Amino acid sequence: MSFILKHLTTDKAFIPFDPTTDIPSLQGKVILVTGGNNGLGKQSICEFARHRPKQIWLAARNVAAAQKVVDEIHAALGPDADADAGAGAAVRILVLELDLTSFASVKRAAQRFTTESDRLDILMLNAGIMAAAPAVTEDGYEVQFGTNHMGHALLTKLLLPTLQRSARDGARDGDGADARVVVLSSRAAHFLAPKQGICFGSLKTPAADMKPFERYGQSKLANVLFARQLAAHHPGLTVVSVHPGVVSTNLVNGMSGAPLVARLLSPVANYCFTPVNQGAKNQLWASVATSNIDSGAYYEPVGVPGKAGRLARNEDLAKELWDWTENELGAWSL
Repeated sequence: MSFILKHLTTDKAFIPFDPTTDIPSLQGKVILVTGGNNGLGKQSICEFARHRPKQIWLAARNVAAAQKVVDEIHAALGPDADADAGAGAAVRILVLELDLTSFASVKRAAQRFTTESDRLDILMLNAGIMAAAPAVTEDGYEVQFGTNHMGHALLTKLLLPTLQRSARDGARDGDGADARVVVLSSRAAHFLAPKQGICFGSLKTPAADMKPFERYGQSKLANVLFARQLAAHHPGLTVVSVHPGVVSTNLVNGMSGAPLVARLLSPVANYCFTPVNQGAKNQLWASVATSNIDSGAYYEPVGVPGKAGRLARNEDLAKELWDWTENELGAWSL
């Protein structure tokens, strides 16, 4: 517990960022946010919607709950939100069924998306679980690693052609636009990974011999390493990993593998943690920033570089994870 609290603070030399004024027009853009039905994902979609993209895809496991969120967002925008954009200009927010613990579900989601949209400008890999009890996904991966890394890695792989096409279109049009992948990690968590970083022998087991936060830590470390390698392998994209801060979301309530910690943190979360509307700023900044942002980098709130842990900067480990992941995903395509 003390180790977690030690890593809850971040640097004060942040970039001022107000989503209302600092997100530019998103006209014509297509955005996909995983885990968009609550917390940081929901807040990000709310902020994006104010700037009128062509489409926002809210990817979530529970379609009915996600549709309620869409209705809430439209209600929050108000009936006059699109009055100055002309008739028929209301923001389209589409629900995309996505269960990151199932590769089959990920493929179905990617198939539907690529059938209905010919571009993707911002892919925000926001969904995640924390300190879950030992288990494996439908495809046999340790459940936190499978959800937080493998499901997102497959989704990214399947959407890469669409991302790359959007990046080429932006370069051709000369408007300075690019295609972004924003990967949510965690400061405290990626420091909590096992001493070797990734225990490859544990990844296709429940890893019951590891502590819940070690399993969570290696999944969040994987997020940072994946972003570094994705940027290196695909220089036409802008790819970053971010720490949102210590935010009051429902992640704590899902800590089935560490119930005592959940009971201790839950009562103070709403009082001591960063509110969601502030916590979303770093990932929103990373989605639209045109300066002070480097592909492959890790940023703390807001836009603070150079804070990644030693393991997150290990190129050999990043390459090993990339190769391992690519091998596991080799049979999956659209």
